[in-house]
Amino acid sequence: MPEEARVSIADRGLLLGDGLFETMAVHNAQVFDLAAHLDRLASGLGVLGFAEAVDLPKLRSGIARYIAAEEASCAVLRVTVTRGAGPRGLPPPEAPRPTIFMTLSPMPAARKTPLSLHIATVTRRNEHSPLSRVKAMPYLDNVLALSEARAHGADEALMLNTRGTIACATAANIFVVREGRLETPPVCDGALPGTMRALVLSLAKEAGLGPAEISLDLSSLAVADHVFLTNSINRLTEVKDCNGLPLGRRAGAAVERLRALIASRFDAG
Repeated sequence: MPEEARVSIADRGLLLGDGLFETMAVHNAQVFDLAAHLDRLASGLGVLGFAEAVDLPKLRSGIARYIAAEEASCAVLRVTVTRGAGPRGLPPPEAPRPTIFMTLSPMPAARKTPLSLHIATVTRRNEHSPLSRVKAMPYLDNVLALSEARAHGADEALMLNTRGTIACATAANIFVVREGRLETPPVCDGALPGTMRALVLSLAKEAGLGPAEISLDLSSLAVADHVFLTNSINRLTEVKDCNGLPLGRRAGAAVERLRALIASRFDAG
């Protein structure tokens, strides 16, 4: 039970944000795209330097046992992995003993209407940091950006990188449909390599679109035929405006084909 869980007061995840997490959709009592999530987790552990301390096959079986024990058919699963407890200060322990915990939450209702974006000014995405490419625990930049967006009456924040080009939203990747192409910022621009992002890129041609990882500036939104966000939980969510300016919604047929293809992958397991 969550109220019975205990984390050491010396845990580096608690004190320093020294850890990673993955948020996954449980569908028909199975984690969708689990292999992709574990691959990204493994990559992040390599960046942080304690991959050898985490037994991923054991974690995979632990996830299956947890879902079965909770009889979770449709839910949101978060897996958090920290480096574990350590001595005071920044240097990590030589032999880390990671803390791993999992939580299940109800799956939110699917959004039926497009959302609005606000361009965050309080912070920017650091595309030069290796943490921009992993699901690292410190998410305060995203928290600040979302708080700013909500204060302006928007649903989500659009995060720019240090060069002023588009990186991502606070909890989603961004896609632009333009002249038959499906464009999204490359990882080197600060975009998180999302698992749903990868799936959508792989389905683009089947939906009649040419996939392209390309730098996008704010003018790209103004001329777009369609703009949408993706993540593992909400899948695909259309965007109606940014900073109060309406965005194009002229590629509805292609977007619906993508949505249907994603749904078919979920149902196929």
